[in-house]
Amino acid sequence: MSEEFLHENADDTDSYVKSVFSRMIKAGHRTYYIDAKMTRAKDYFLSITELRRKVTSSGVVNERSKIHIYEEDFERFANGVNDVLDFVQRDMEESSSN
Repeated sequence: MSEEFLHENADDTDSYVKSVFSRMIKAGHRTYYIDAKMTRAKDYFLSITELRRKVTSSGVVNERSKIHIYEEDFERFANGVNDVLDFVQRDMEESSSN
């Protein structure tokens, strides 16, 4: 499931960062956010966040991991992700035909 929305991310306490586009992907006990953000200098970067729900002895805990991809690396990052996804798809097709 995915949703597109424009928003100001309440998590961004730095006034120099503005969220301009976001996609939320719910996947079981994980939720992913892929945000396109812009600095005051109008430089874009991507922020990829993974939220995981974990049950511990003290209750439910949300863990968060985040990475940033900077504008100069967008093409290399996209090419790398596409290469990995292509490999996995080919491998899954080969495995299912055996």
